[in-house]
Amino acid sequence: MSEEPSSAEGSNPDPRTDAAEGLTHTTDEGDVQMVDVGDKPDSERRAVAVGEIRLQPATIEAIRADEVGKGDVLATARIGAIQAVKHTWETIPMCHQIPITNVDTDFDLGEDRIELTVAVETTGKTGCEMEALEGVTTGLNVVWDMVKAVEKDDDGQYPDTGIENVRVRRKEKHRSSD
Repeated sequence: MSEEPSSAEGSNPDPRTDAAEGLTHTTDEGDVQMVDVGDKPDSERRAVAVGEIRLQPATIEAIRADEVGKGDVLATARIGAIQAVKHTWETIPMCHQIPITNVDTDFDLGEDRIELTVAVETTGKTGCEMEALEGVTTGLNVVWDMVKAVEKDDDGQYPDTGIENVRVRRKEKHRSSD
């Protein structure tokens, strides 16, 4: 005679199975697929992502004073972030190519870190969270690339450098007909 599972255990002992049932990038057989958004109505969408790069205080001061040998760090990172937003569909396998209507970037320089916020807007059938995340990660990678010579220690390592806390801060969706 079998026992009924307790309410704490639930009817499915493997929570991964429940989560997989909600995935839309897989077929019933488990094969990867792109989501069909053809029947969805167009909506105005906006996503804001944020992340930070931890740097040595002297590096932050060199960036503030525009004294980094490779050039204007923040201007270059802004261009990299925008380019990444526009090319997300080429690097994330199941992302749709969407019409980007606007990209805003904002850098906040702290004592030992730079926070980058990327806001992406589109009008279409799918959101732009991945585009905002790609903008943040690429923009921060560009900062690292621009300052890596001064961030290295005597052994050529980066003990004080790190990209952290990358996340979607907010997303919005408004039907175009509203």
